[in-house]
Amino acid sequence: MLDEKIMVPLGGLPQRVHIRSLDPAKPVLLFLHGGPGVCNRHTIMTDHRDLLDTFTVVCWDQRGSGGSYYGVRDEDLTISRFVEDARELIEYLCLRFKKDKLFLIGGSWGSELGTYLCHAYPEHVAAFVGFGQVVDGARNEAVSYRFALEEAKKAGDAKSVRKLERLGPPAGGIYKDGYTGMMIQRNIMMKYGGYSKSKKKRGYFGSFVVPVLLSGEYSPRDLWGLVRGYRRVLRVMMPEYAATDFPAHCTRFTVPFYIFDGRLDYNTPAELVEDWFGMIEAPEKLLVWFENSGHNPMGDEPEAFKKLLCEKLLAVKEREDCRV
Repeated sequence: MLDEKIMVPLGGLPQRVHIRSLDPAKPVLLFLHGGPGVCNRHTIMTDHRDLLDTFTVVCWDQRGSGGSYYGVRDEDLTISRFVEDARELIEYLCLRFKKDKLFLIGGSWGSELGTYLCHAYPEHVAAFVGFGQVVDGARNEAVSYRFALEEAKKAGDAKSVRKLERLGPPAGGIYKDGYTGMMIQRNIMMKYGGYSKSKKKRGYFGSFVVPVLLSGEYSPRDLWGLVRGYRRVLRVMMPEYAATDFPAHCTRFTVPFYIFDGRLDYNTPAELVEDWFGMIEAPEKLLVWFENSGHNPMGDEPEAFKKLLCEKLLAVKEREDCRV
């Protein structure tokens, strides 16, 4: 049994990595968390620890987040730097566990980071799975804002309508007042099930903060970095995040590329995924809809999601083993 939380130097910055394994010979599965700046190891290492039956599971607090908060400069909070950090981490993990390749999974911002990574550095990636898949930053926010406003109007929620109309629609993916404006929209969007039907009444605090505190996953120092980091990272990276346009820049991949998306997602709207998926060229590609899920089908329909995840990735491993 391997269970360790370590600091790995990535791009000159020590970053927190949690590795768990029942057998280090198992294939490595690296999770890329969302946000940017929202760590997820409290969920992966508790709610989804059954994945240890199949994989060596790795969670990473990305630059500026959680245990990787300290010593970060704003000028290093860029997509290109995160991609390089991820490349270095993958190379470290492949070397440590004597693997040629590992599996990569990313949700929300993690799906964006994973897409960029597979496009630029596919050499050590056996396959990629994205969920809550980001496609186009500006269109993403326009669709999400419209959903929140229309649902609030249908519900006769005059208070939320006033908040959204005062905020106004995002310009080029950026809300008035930046992070603060985005949180106004996100809380109303969540209220009407655009994140998850099961989280309508819980909001961001109940959906994210409470599970973090109850998990016991983070040290006090990591918690401080998590609380301080996510606003800063998202604020600094928002303009670059909003400029994402995968249909224009990322359509060809040399690794199996899978998207497991929630049909009800309006955080990163599902309606943007299908057209882009049709443009993708890859050795193998697959788009699976989870009809009762929102932004995080791994949380909304965990059994079905993980069953499919294991089936698809183990099939890739079998094919890779046959080539050796």
